[in-house]
Amino acid sequence: MKDILFITPPFTQLNTPYPATAYLKGFLNTKKITSFQMDLGIEVILELFSKNKLEEVFDIAFENERLSSYNSQRIYTLRNEYLKNINLVIAFLQGKNLTVARQICSDNFLPKASRFEQVEDLDWTFGSMGIQDKAKHLATLFLEDVSDFIVECIDENFGFSRYAERLGKSANSFDELYKGLQEEQSYIDAITLKILEEKLTEIQPKLVCFSVPFPGNLYSAFRCAQFMKEKYPEIKIAMGGGFPNTELRSLTDTRVFDFFDYITLDDGELPVELLHSNVINSTSKNPDFKQFKRTFLLENNKVVYNNLSSKKEYSQADLGTPDYSDLLLDNYISVIEIANPMHSLWSDGRWNKLTMAHGCYWGKCTFCDISLDYIKVYEPITAKLLVDRMEQMIAQTGETGFHFVDEAAPPGLMKELALEIIKRKLTVTWWTNIRFEKSFTKDLCYLLKVSGCIAVSGGLEVASDRLLALIKKGVTVEQVAQVTSNFTEAGVMVHAYLMYGFPTQTIQETVDSLEMVRQLFELGAIQSGFWHQFALTTHSPIGLNPAEFGVLPNYKEITFANNDVDFKDKTEINHDKFSFGLKKSIYNFMNGIGFDLPLQEWFEFKIPKTTIKNDFIISCFENEDDFTTKSSTKIYWLGNAPLISEVKKSKRGKTQKKLQLIFHENSINFQISLEEDKGYWLLNTLNKLAITSGSSIIFSELKSDFETHFNNFEMFWYSKPINLLRENGLIVL
Repeated sequence: MKDILFITPPFTQLNTPYPATAYLKGFLNTKKITSFQMDLGIEVILELFSKNKLEEVFDIAFENERLSSYNSQRIYTLRNEYLKNINLVIAFLQGKNLTVARQICSDNFLPKASRFEQVEDLDWTFGSMGIQDKAKHLATLFLEDVSDFIVECIDENFGFSRYAERLGKSANSFDELYKGLQEEQSYIDAITLKILEEKLTEIQPKLVCFSVPFPGNLYSAFRCAQFMKEKYPEIKIAMGGGFPNTELRSLTDTRVFDFFDYITLDDGELPVELLHSNVINSTSKNPDFKQFKRTFLLENNKVVYNNLSSKKEYSQADLGTPDYSDLLLDNYISVIEIANPMHSLWSDGRWNKLTMAHGCYWGKCTFCDISLDYIKVYEPITAKLLVDRMEQMIAQTGETGFHFVDEAAPPGLMKELALEIIKRKLTVTWWTNIRFEKSFTKDLCYLLKVSGCIAVSGGLEVASDRLLALIKKGVTVEQVAQVTSNFTEAGVMVHAYLMYGFPTQTIQETVDSLEMVRQLFELGAIQSGFWHQFALTTHSPIGLNPAEFGVLPNYKEITFANNDVDFKDKTEINHDKFSFGLKKSIYNFMNGIGFDLPLQEWFEFKIPKTTIKNDFIISCFENEDDFTTKSSTKIYWLGNAPLISEVKKSKRGKTQKKLQLIFHENSINFQISLEEDKGYWLLNTLNKLAITSGSSIIFSELKSDFETHFNNFEMFWYSKPINLLRENGLIVL
């Protein structure tokens, strides 16, 4: 028996749990409040994609005469092959029974329907020895074929990472969702509610909190709440998470509270603590009685917003470490939808999720909801506390992979995090979201790589300096090119978020943006990307001041969700028509093909020729920053201690003593030769500069120390031996 049950409703991700409930459970641990969490989505998926349920799916499709397409007929005809393999494929994608990979990769093992028609030359993609990833990709296509069958024959609302998303998107009125909830339960609803009831019986919670991050989770949250109100009316029900935080701030429809008792906004820790206090002790003797934080509820048949509690918000340091207990961590499914190493990070592998900071340190982008607290209120966490939490989560989950899910990770904190990881000799793998700002020098990118950073994602948005200025992104295309090149050169993969249809964007700018993206891919500066069409949101600077951006919004009466706003751009360009061509082009670029095709090939309508020179991006790489080193810059040595060898050399009848420093790193070895006294000075200095030494030396201190023994530090610092060290682990930050 637990006081609170946290639920993430279907569906979010197959490979890793959404982190919101783990954060809340970790916080409640510090308050000695008992809780249990479940990812209802993954449990429904595992039930649905099992031999027993799939057999039911085939029977229902046949009995209801749903086999209308060639694809569904083929899958039904091959049903015995699907039934024979479904449990085996799921187990393989869970990381079990890995020896079956070679069978999966053989030509005639898995049945194949329409998804396999997209398969290109997989031997070229995965090589002759990439058996596990190749098998994972083929197994993913197998599941997608089954998913297509379910969508066509059983439930059109199904999707692996969403359910009935249409009902949650731009739902200014509750009418359509409410009507859907009055209809008969779907097959997937029945599975969902069966699992929910089993958990309610086991846990016997007093309060159930649904975390709803996306529109594709909303319907299931309401369906579950509806079921609970009918069968367990004594249990109080709350909803929070990303969707209500952005969409339900103007809520007035009282029917919502036929399903939920409370809806909370923004950071959930204090609101949930106060909900718990009121549910456990709902008397006037409780000092928290009817004192809530950022909470909608129904009073006298009217929706009220209760923010009466005077309790202060908790700092990031007070929230505790996210707790992943209760979740079925060994049962998540790693899939590879696109054969692209960077793109697969979102679906392949189980990642512990953390944030380096609350909010966004930049907080200026005009398309972003920067007026809301989850972005506006910026509070970083110290690197020491972050790594403490990482170590605790590794001990709990057994996983050393971390996805930092920041709006934009602060470069300074990323640097301190990397230094702390290296100092503790901790082996981890991590990735995060960034701004492509000039702070990411070659040396910083190298440091991040050494600490375990494998990838970054960031918003290039529209590859146009005019539009980047309107967005207030604080970067230029040239700067983005340089930064992405720095990361790639360090061995860190890069994903670019791309936008089209921004207010006042011209057709020429869209075409030129595509050309710059093509060049970035061709030169290897980015490895993955995704185009999305600009959406006007009510909480963004553009949404708050549309006239300044040439936008004519079409406001509707709001009683339920309020975020996306219909609008007209004064250019009156139909940006929708670019969608297919942009996405088709980037799919090809991610697979390393199509660079030589004219841009016109991606579109079925006439487009203007690009005005971007074909060497534009490569010229950006050549515009290096000034090589001078600031006196306050910190110097670190990331390499190993060298072996030494004293050598005597004769020159013009004189014997000179030289010291050879022989360096062995993981993939290379090299050596440098210096005058003996300078060689020993450098040897001693490298020991001090090692991150694990715990010392911190700035450039002016290094110069001063050198010049107590020798002359002309600048000549020494810019000499060939030091340049060789700079290329192999001597960094300035």
